[in-house]
Amino acid sequence: MTEPSEVELGALGREGLVAAPGAPAAAHDGTGRVDLSFTIHSSTDTGADVAPTQRGVRVPPGVTVFDSASWNGIAIDSTCGGHGTCHKCRVRVGGGDVPVTRYDERTFSPDQLEEGWRLACLVQATRSLAVEVPPLTTRPKAATVGVGRQVILRPALQKRYVELDEATLSDQRTDLARLTDAIDDLELTADLHVLRRLSSVLREADFKVTAVIVDEALIDVEAGDTTAARYAIAFDLGTTTVVATLLDVSTGTPVAVASMLNRQQPFGGDVITRISATMMDPDALGRLQEAAGATLSELADQVCREGGVEPSQVYEVAVAGNATMTALVLGIDPEPLGVAPFVMSTTQPPTVAASEIGLTLHPRARAFFFPALGAYVGGDIVAGMLATGMDRDKRTRLFIDVGTNCEIVLSDGDTILSTAAPAGPAFEGGAIRCGMRAADGAIEVVRLGEDVELGVIGDVEPRGLCGSGLVDAVAELVRVGLLDASGRFVPDADAPGIAPTLADRLTKIGEERVFVLHRPAPDTVPAECVYLSQRDVRELQFAKAAISTGWTLLLEQLGLEHRDVQQVLLAGSFGSYLSPASAVRIGLVPKLPVLRIVAAGNVAGEGAKMALLSVRERAGAAALLEEVTYVELSDRPDFNDKFVEQLSFGS
Repeated sequence: MTEPSEVELGALGREGLVAAPGAPAAAHDGTGRVDLSFTIHSSTDTGADVAPTQRGVRVPPGVTVFDSASWNGIAIDSTCGGHGTCHKCRVRVGGGDVPVTRYDERTFSPDQLEEGWRLACLVQATRSLAVEVPPLTTRPKAATVGVGRQVILRPALQKRYVELDEATLSDQRTDLARLTDAIDDLELTADLHVLRRLSSVLREADFKVTAVIVDEALIDVEAGDTTAARYAIAFDLGTTTVVATLLDVSTGTPVAVASMLNRQQPFGGDVITRISATMMDPDALGRLQEAAGATLSELADQVCREGGVEPSQVYEVAVAGNATMTALVLGIDPEPLGVAPFVMSTTQPPTVAASEIGLTLHPRARAFFFPALGAYVGGDIVAGMLATGMDRDKRTRLFIDVGTNCEIVLSDGDTILSTAAPAGPAFEGGAIRCGMRAADGAIEVVRLGEDVELGVIGDVEPRGLCGSGLVDAVAELVRVGLLDASGRFVPDADAPGIAPTLADRLTKIGEERVFVLHRPAPDTVPAECVYLSQRDVRELQFAKAAISTGWTLLLEQLGLEHRDVQQVLLAGSFGSYLSPASAVRIGLVPKLPVLRIVAAGNVAGEGAKMALLSVRERAGAAALLEEVTYVELSDRPDFNDKFVEQLSFGS
C-alpha cells in the first residue's frame, strides 16, 4: 500500500487506513479476526506508576492499532483523532516486523524505532501484535475556579419540611393535595415517581416529611427533616478538560472540586475531529455520548466521595459546554455544526433527567444546560459572560477564551459582540513537535537570559512543552532577537552576535531549524531533547493571528482602537497560566499595560455554579441570547487580509 501523504491522511481519516489492498494474510484462528494484546500503563494523580493491565482484543484484519484500541475502550493519546497528523499516539509494538513510515521517522529517534515505537494510527493489524500503551494523562493541570460575582441565593432546588395532619373520615383529601396545600406558595406538579412513593413515605414518617422541589416540580418526598442535605453539581464540560464542583445549595458554598481529561479525547483533540468521527462512523456518536457520560459520572462520584455526600442527595446539575460537547453528551447528531452554514439543533437544550447523560445521582435529579449563541460560541461562553458580568459593566472589555476554538466577546458598555476564531490545537500542545498537555513534566514557563530558565509542572524532568510554555518560548526568543518579527529564526552566523550564550542552542534536526530548551545530558542529540522547531513557531503564529484577527475586526465594528480596551479577560485553563507580558509581546492580545489583562480562570464553571444558586442568574443567561450579536468571521471579505497583517510578532 502506498503511504498516504499527511494531507491525504487528514482527508481519508480512519476509513482510508482500514482496508489495505495487498496486505499480508492475517494470523487468526479461523474467525477472520486478528488478536491484539495490549499492555496498558497508567499512573496515579500524583504521577506514581501503577502495575500495568493486560487486555486482549480481536479486530478485523487491516484495522489500525489506534482504532482497535478506541473501539475497545482503550485510551491512546491523540489530538487529531487518529488521522496521522498530531504524532501523539505513540505505542511500542512487538510481534513482528512493523513497517516504519516517514511519520514515524519524524516522531522517533532511530533507537526508539529499533525498540518498536510507532504511531498507533499508522500500524495496521495484519497479524497478532503485542502493543504497549504509555500512561495517558487523565488529570491535566486545569483551572478549577475563576472570576465570579456574588449572587442572591435563590436556587431552583428547594426543600420544604412539613408536618401534615393525618387523613380522617371528615378530611379525605388526597395525599398529594394534603402536601400541596401545605406548600401553597408554589404550583407544584408531581410525576409518577413521586406518586408511587408518596403514600408509603407519609405513613412511615408519621406525616412528617420533606418535599424536594426543583423549580415547581415535586421530584421526591423524603421521610423526616432532610432540609440540611441539599446538593448540586456544576460541570464545565470542556473539549479537553472537564471540571466538576459539588455545591451545598443551602449555603452556596463549594464542598469539593475535581477535574479530569475528557474521555472523548481518543476521538480527537478538537470539536471538528469529533464531528468528523460521527460522520465517518455511524456508531461513533453513541461511543462519544457514552464517553462524555462516563467522564461526568466519574467526576460526580469523586466530588461526592471527597465531600462525604451521598450521590442520592444531589438533586440538580448544571452543564456549561460548547455547542458540540453539549450535542454529543445529549446524543444529538453534531454534523450540521461542522459544515456550512453551521446550524445548531437548538440554542436552548432542554432540561433532562441527569440519568440521561450517564449520571447516577438522585433518581429524579435534573440536568440544566446553558443556552448557546451559535455553533461556535456555546453555552460555556454564555456561562463565562454571566460570571464576568459582561452585560453589566460600562467599561470596554474584551473576553477571550483561548483554546482550539477561540471564542471572543467585546463589550463597549452598550453593545456586545461575539465571534469565534479557529486557533487550532497549538495552545493544547497539539501539532507541536515536543508538545504535551499541561501535566507533570510539561514546561509551562520559559525565561531567557544568560541561560534558559524553565518552570516545569510537578518540578520534574522536562518531558515536553505545553501551551503557556510555547507562548513564553516564542515571546522570549522574539525579545532576545533570535526570532525576527516574521517568525523566522535568525541565521546561524548572526546568532552569536545577538545572544552569545544561547546561540549554540540553535541547531538543526534534519533540515529543520530548532531551538533546544532542555538537554537531558550534555551529549544528548537534539532529536531527543525538548526543543522548539521552526514549524512549531509557524503553528503558534497561525493560531495567534486567527485570534488577533477576531478581536481586531470586532474592535473595528464598534469603531474602537486597541488602546480603548480597558480590560482583557483571559478565560479558561490556558488563560489562567498564560503570561500576560508574553501574550502582549507576540500580539495575542492588544498591546496594553499588563495590569489591564486579567486571568479570569474557569469562568464557565463559575457561571454553572451561579445558575444552580440563583434562578435570577439562570434567567440572565437566557437574556444574553437577546443582548449579544454574533459576528461570523468567515463572511467577512477582509478576513484574509487582516489575518496576514496579524501574522507578524510584535517587538
